[in-house]
Amino acid sequence: MPLSQPVEREHLHTRKVHCHGYRRVDDLWDIEAYLEDTKTQPFANEYRGGEILPGEPIHGLYLRVTLDLNFVIHGIEAASDYTPYGICPSAAKAMEKLKGIKIRSGWMSEVRERVGAKIGCTHLLELLGPVATTAYQTMHPTLMEKAEEENFQHKPKILDTCVALSTDSPVVKQNWPQFYTGKN
Repeated sequence: MPLSQPVEREHLHTRKVHCHGYRRVDDLWDIEAYLEDTKTQPFANEYRGGEILPGEPIHGLYLRVTLDLNFVIHGIEAASDYTPYGICPSAAKAMEKLKGIKIRSGWMSEVRERVGAKIGCTHLLELLGPVATTAYQTMHPTLMEKAEEENFQHKPKILDTCVALSTDSPVVKQNWPQFYTGKN
């Protein structure tokens, strides 16, 4: 375990998020995500037969986002197998309002404008963060091939996105010397 030894504690809740990236035959990309919340103790829930048992999902939510290489959303589909309230699955339809949005810096503001709290699902919206990073990781090799074909005439979008890829880092100096801004 890479973390320090914790103080004595009781495990109460688990959230699992799984994301998978796919290249489609039509040159689009699918990113699929699943979110599952479980508790270690039973708790009352009148909407699901009176009680949700330990290990039984409170949330079991799916999301598929279809993108192009420019990170524009061409399609989005959501489904809910497990929810705490009977009305929750109706929020899946609202996610379709995100079609046409481009995933980029600050894009979640537009997401919240289109799918606000009154018609959306907090947990489906939370999945969009991992979907975005999974999209980037999935498409990265193709994006790099495209940038190499263009001889890196423009600064690759990956630069300045983390400490390793900061334009003054040794990684950039070695791999993209034309965009290196640090001391020689």
